[in-house]
Amino acid sequence: MQSHAHRIFGLALAALAVLSVAGSIMSDPRSIAAPAVSAASQTTELAALSERLQAHVRKLAGEIGERNVFHPQALRAAADYLRAQWASQGYQVVSQSYEAYRVRSENLEVTLAGASRPGEIIVIGAHYDSVSGSPGANDNASGVAALLELSRALAQAQPVKLARTVRFVAFVNEESPFFDRGEMGSMVYAKAARARGDNIRLMVSLEMLGYYSDAPGSQRYPPLFGFFYPDRANFIGFVSNFASRRPLREWVQAFRSHSDFPAESLATFEFVPGVAWSDHLPFWREGYPALMVTDTAFYRYAPYHSRRDTPDQLNYPAMARVVMGLQAALTTMASRPDRSR
Repeated sequence: MQSHAHRIFGLALAALAVLSVAGSIMSDPRSIAAPAVSAASQTTELAALSERLQAHVRKLAGEIGERNVFHPQALRAAADYLRAQWASQGYQVVSQSYEAYRVRSENLEVTLAGASRPGEIIVIGAHYDSVSGSPGANDNASGVAALLELSRALAQAQPVKLARTVRFVAFVNEESPFFDRGEMGSMVYAKAARARGDNIRLMVSLEMLGYYSDAPGSQRYPPLFGFFYPDRANFIGFVSNFASRRPLREWVQAFRSHSDFPAESLATFEFVPGVAWSDHLPFWREGYPALMVTDTAFYRYAPYHSRRDTPDQLNYPAMARVVMGLQAALTTMASRPDRSR
């Protein structure tokens, strides 16, 4: 428990964080309700995408269930499912294998090579393990489902060639007891990438994308942030540290130019609770720009890290709209003219 002095100091730091970004917040207070008028083709595409996302989440969090080193058979089953899905999309799957708690653990990677600037890499990642005691539907089968559907969409868009290389990576061992430790899958991956000299222009972490609500008061924040953001959990969030604020701004602009789904963004200090709590953190540590896409996790989602984090909790039509917007943003960012970070 924090002392009174520590609480005051924490509030002061939170105030500083808010004031440092308040002038650059991009707000988009629209409803998550589907557009009143929509092209029939887009409606059909969204419905099909929603069904596929739900099928992925039900497989991982329903049929397979809790998946981590304490349930190694389930962890292997999740990896095998990812491998099979990517193989069916036409990818060659690369495994980065290591041991954690004497359990074989795998980061899985597939790649679309860039045409004109293949040495410039965008990494899209999501962790497929779940925390102990939870089936992990939102955390993070939702992120993995989005990862699989983004890779599917870009594979089907070929032979349209992207300028930059895109890597889709499913990370293992993001959850406790591995977070921010050497056995964390994304830390193993980021260290290896730095050692190889990979020119990663941006890493995007997909972390909990499935829960939305238009109810007043459904969204919470760290102290003082609520003065600048909506109180309804009806948006998708884009979050980065200050060093990554330029690509953050570009990604949000690309998302909004192709999607009417509400979006909020924040570039702030890494110590703000939740800002660094995913697979983008190891990339920051290795000097790579990175951001997180999230529904804000425990700031809106009551079943966070519990047995109640089940597939029936998620809003798949809203999630499909988010993923479709991310697909367009990714295509835009991977095709844009060269520029410095």
